[in-house]
Amino acid sequence: MSFPHQQWRLLVTPASCGAWNMATDEAVLEAVTQNQSLSTLRLYSWEPACLSIGYAQPCIDIDKERLCELGWDWVRRPTGGRAILHTDELTYSVIAPLSEQRVSGGVLESYQRLSKALLTALRSMNIPAEAHPISPTGNVQGSGPVCFEVPSNYEIVVGGKKLIGSAQARRKNGVLQHGTLPLWGDLTRITQVLAFSNEQNRREAASRLLSHATTVETILGYKINWELVAQAFIAGFQSELDLEFIRDDLSDQEFKLAEKLVEVKYSHPSWLERI
Repeated sequence: MSFPHQQWRLLVTPASCGAWNMATDEAVLEAVTQNQSLSTLRLYSWEPACLSIGYAQPCIDIDKERLCELGWDWVRRPTGGRAILHTDELTYSVIAPLSEQRVSGGVLESYQRLSKALLTALRSMNIPAEAHPISPTGNVQGSGPVCFEVPSNYEIVVGGKKLIGSAQARRKNGVLQHGTLPLWGDLTRITQVLAFSNEQNRREAASRLLSHATTVETILGYKINWELVAQAFIAGFQSELDLEFIRDDLSDQEFKLAEKLVEVKYSHPSWLERI
């Protein structure tokens, strides 16, 4: 499918805590759907390490004592899916109005279109990634608490192992899709901060995770620079979706809304512990 050439905004934002990252995505979604900002590709990372859980995931899945001991953060996402530990990774978000052809139609249609841009980015880094439909419906999840155990429709895999985990939300006539690419490090770290009935179950979950997911370093055999990966993502979206990016910062209005959302939502128990 070809698209008319379009200008989008590019945001490359500093490493931030979980509440700020999620608040920023929502603030941008609000601005984009109000025609106050262009459709946006945002690239970002997390500091400190942060466990994010899905919109409908019970917070009892988290071992908060272990999380505190490690000095890690946690947040609830506005999108679905299961738990992800955000560290040593590149995270992207695509935020656009439903009228934008690249995200129009159903969830699966837009997922597939955006997956092509992600594939182009990865293949430019010599990563032999693929994306295939695996069921009639999108966002198929496993029964466990870990997102990366089970690929969803049109998510990115290499050698059958999940590489990019993505999730989508539709609010106020707009689309937010964000996803994470683990660059290096031990993927099983997430099992240290999830609740298991015993240590045997924890070890089994770690083993399952390694058999179902992978990192860029594991595939390539070396660590790759975050900025190089970001440039590959930018080029992949430009070429696959016929986009011209205008690099910019958050508007004052977006920044103020993000600050408010951190306070009243993403760091507030009414949101974090809603389930």
